[in-house]
Amino acid sequence: MARLLSVNVGLPRDIAWQGRTVRTAIWKAPVQGRRMVRRLNIDGDGQGDLAGHGGEHRAVFVYQTASYRYWQDRLGRNDFGYGQFGENFTVDGLPDDEVCIGDHFQIGGGLFEVTQPRVTCYRVGIRMNEPQMAALLVAHGRPGFYFRVLEEGEVEAGDEIAQVSTGPERMSVAEVNALLYLPGSSEQRAGAGIAHSGLECRLARLFSGIARAGAERRREDRKPWAHAYSRPRARLDGVPASARIA
Repeated sequence: MARLLSVNVGLPRDIAWQGRTVRTAIWKAPVQGRRMVRRLNIDGDGQGDLAGHGGEHRAVFVYQTASYRYWQDRLGRNDFGYGQFGENFTVDGLPDDEVCIGDHFQIGGGLFEVTQPRVTCYRVGIRMNEPQMAALLVAHGRPGFYFRVLEEGEVEAGDEIAQVSTGPERMSVAEVNALLYLPGSSEQRAGAGIAHSGLECRLARLFSGIARAGAERRREDRKPWAHAYSRPRARLDGVPASARIA
């Protein structure tokens, strides 16, 4: 059974970076004892950029020790501690390629729903002292994911994580990560994402953009002059800005 290994919190602070000041709460540290998880946050935690992080659908960020080991080997480092990737819950188990959007998990006194992969930004590179870290998390399919808090309650390191239901479309975190951020996305699966009741509305808008771009490409392919020249396959960079995640 999966297990919660560490609960990590941190409040926003100003960090000097490349000649400017960045407001960030990417520095998370483990806490001892039981800690209350509420609808928008864990007691003692905060976010520096509320446009890109936090909120009801991104109340708790989860990262796995298997990914810790992967990055230690990949980056040749042994200086990681819990909270290193800015996560609130460090867990044993719950891999990104198995956990699905809409899955529900009981942890301690709280009930949680998986909502989306991590929204990566440059701040994780500052925390890791690795400028390419945000891109690496996406490209290697190890983003981690967010929980929505369905039932508030206390949690503590050592709590078992029990799955109580599964997401309706069985779209894994890794699959959604690829659809959102990597080239070669499947419009068919994007269409399934549009109908997925567990997806945050911004994700649904982005999936709509992917499916719409594919439909437009197929219409162009049916025109008489369609084969007189070649066009690149529709990619995420062709999705309208209004459909992108902030």
